[in-house]
Amino acid sequence: MKDSYDVVIVGGAVIGASVAYFLTANPDFTGSVLVVERDPRFAQASTALSASSIRTQFSNPINVQISQFGLSFIRDFAKVMQVGDDRPDLNFHESGYLFLANTDAQAQILRENHAVQRACGADTVLWSQAELADAFPHLRVDDIVLASYGRSGEGWFNNTGLMNGFRAKARAQGADLIHDEVAAITRDGSSISSVTLKSGAVIRAGIVVNASGPRAGLTARMAGLDVPVEPRKRTLFVLDCAKSPEGSARVAGGRLPLMIDTSGVFIRPEGRYFLSGAVPVDDPAVDFDDFTPRYEEFEDIIWPALAERSEAFEAMKVINQWAGHYDYNTLDHNLIVGRHPEVTNFLFANGFSGHGLQQSPAVGRAVSELITYGAYRSLDFTQVGYERIAENRPFLEKAVI
Repeated sequence: MKDSYDVVIVGGAVIGASVAYFLTANPDFTGSVLVVERDPRFAQASTALSASSIRTQFSNPINVQISQFGLSFIRDFAKVMQVGDDRPDLNFHESGYLFLANTDAQAQILRENHAVQRACGADTVLWSQAELADAFPHLRVDDIVLASYGRSGEGWFNNTGLMNGFRAKARAQGADLIHDEVAAITRDGSSISSVTLKSGAVIRAGIVVNASGPRAGLTARMAGLDVPVEPRKRTLFVLDCAKSPEGSARVAGGRLPLMIDTSGVFIRPEGRYFLSGAVPVDDPAVDFDDFTPRYEEFEDIIWPALAERSEAFEAMKVINQWAGHYDYNTLDHNLIVGRHPEVTNFLFANGFSGHGLQQSPAVGRAVSELITYGAYRSLDFTQVGYERIAENRPFLEKAVI
């Protein structure tokens, strides 16, 4: 480690690692990169504790396009991320997402979202009740008005594989990745000059990238700035079904998609089991170290909804559970990417609200372009920049899980 870097990235999970990879992969960037990560085992990282999925079924074109790039990157990941003889396989299950609507209002949202998705070239379709029943005969669909299904370009994959692939390749390309913690950020007027690490080292920094997940607010405050991001807890349950419906679908080779029920409960296959979760009834900010699962959510929210939706889900038991944190953007639940308008060498890559893993390839590329060229050259992230935060102007996304 040196005492001065052109770019210091605070946070070395999937977002920070992606930024480091794209910077060091770009021949037009000739600077030095330091990635500082406080949790070397990533035991509490949102990346490692996520449901590891990607979808194009959003309501805003930018979110659809972000996922489309992520999809292409995931498909080519083993080749692009190869280091020596290691070709990291993300084990991508391209089995789709399935959104269900049981009211006219929900159905209208699906129609509006579908129009946006199709305009972007996403492979999504709308199904009637009869078409849904034919595709997935295990479901009870009497209450369903409309369904939206991703025929391709959606699914789930190895979350830590994506992160570790980025990290290994960034290191091979010259980035320095260290286990330490940023304890202070020195700001001189409208410019960041250095970061101080918990170990005592002071590192001069040309640019600081805030990629610190649920702790983004803490990092911003060190620089005298503010970002509306807080940790919100989500509990995931691994479930064993006595009569698994996997293999019963009449599409996708019998594979079931990730289904979002009308109740908001989601479920998807996970090997021979299923993975499920739900938005809590009460959803307050939690302590940064609070990772105790909300065990009651299975009995109170998840099982009743799933048992009503399918006979196959009536007899199921929990075999594992864990809790992770969303880096929750309290303004509009959408990513915040770009420079601070006044402290221009402080960049945000925060507030993903559960979408950070799938959005990490496009975000890493965007931040690297902003650093290297002073502007976006691929996707234009201006509409999800920090300016809307300063102006208290939400950028709403209707398809939030």
